[in-house]
Amino acid sequence: MIDDVKNKVKELLESGKVKGFLGLAMKNGHTAPHLFTSPDELDSMVLGDSAEAGDNRYPLNKLLITLTRKYPEDKFGVLVRGCDERGLKTLFIWNQLKPENIYPVGISCPQELADKCECLKPYPDEFVGTEKAKESSYNSVAQLDEKEINERFASWMAEFSKCIKCYGCRDICPMCFCKECTLETHELIPTGEIPPEIPIFHLVRAVHMAGRCIDCGLCNEVCPADIPLRTLYKKVSDIIDKEFNYRPGFTIDEKPPLNILGGPPPE
Repeated sequence: MIDDVKNKVKELLESGKVKGFLGLAMKNGHTAPHLFTSPDELDSMVLGDSAEAGDNRYPLNKLLITLTRKYPEDKFGVLVRGCDERGLKTLFIWNQLKPENIYPVGISCPQELADKCECLKPYPDEFVGTEKAKESSYNSVAQLDEKEINERFASWMAEFSKCIKCYGCRDICPMCFCKECTLETHELIPTGEIPPEIPIFHLVRAVHMAGRCIDCGLCNEVCPADIPLRTLYKKVSDIIDKEFNYRPGFTIDEKPPLNILGGPPPE
């Protein structure tokens, strides 16, 4: 699989279609984001996993936003899995990236990772060098829904109380691109309080993720308190899907329903 990706990236770089390719490289024994600008660098390229198990992932789309803001006229390639592609489509709709300036190179997730993530689409529309993983169902959400409402409430309050307000969930999220963050508004989220006011901190972020979360799960992976944030946002996505028949990133032609109600996406 890695050879197929390298060949595709080499073609993009040599043809001049892209100024650089945002992917992952092995540096000093660790996987890290890297902007490849020459085919000579491709020997260090990796796909962000160990034995194709999906152990090391980064919010490449978030880095891509920063890159394109600095070089708005240039074109860039980027490595994408299924969730990354959903992120790209959503960022296109939100006017954070220009489709004509982005060249995605896709890979399907291994089945092990797809099952772990309970992913509804663990592959991009187009990908190279891999077999298509099968979709998985939201078992974690189903298990939660089986509980009585009082039990669910008590469970979430206990989880939220573990929060140390590190902002890791926000900082790693590829869909958090606001220049001013509501979670830093003193009137809403007082500073200097650990844990933050419960449950307002996480409910505010959950509302912001409605119609935007692309289920990459990075928030869950980075949380030092092991709060099951992905399950929370999966539930929010289920509600949006039920009420508006919409899931972020599955189409580029349909605006998020809450954007339609509240006005156009920001320029």
